[in-house]
Amino acid sequence: QVPLVESGGGLVQPGGSLRLSCAASGRTLSSYSVGWFRQAPGKDREFVAAIAWRGITTDYADSVKGRFTISRDNAKNTVYLQMNSLKPDDTAVYYCATVRPLGSTWSKNAMDSWGKGTLVTVSS
Repeated sequence: QVPLVESGGGLVQPGGSLRLSCAASGRTLSSYSVGWFRQAPGKDREFVAAIAWRGITTDYADSVKGRFTISRDNAKNTVYLQMNSLKPDDTAVYYCATVRPLGSTWSKNAMDSWGKGTLVTVSS
């Protein structure tokens, strides 16, 4: 499958906000649950948030609960990640992918490849 395309990253001061977008080309995202992941320098990629295909169920990593909100606009074939109260620890490359539940977390569907991601840097 063609990787999903992430956008919206940038440099922001601590306490600031960003909205990331995840768009699909050539396929309909509305049939899939979609998740956001991130990889900080020197660390493994980790789960951040997921939204079920109907958009009713959402799930978040403990580290972002209450600060990040995942949403989707199926008419625009896009999933968003609103990030508020950003901290330096949120600095990472953020990726999106279609996902499936795996125990207490979510895993990227094998049919998807990782995209290029979008870099979020939180620094004063």
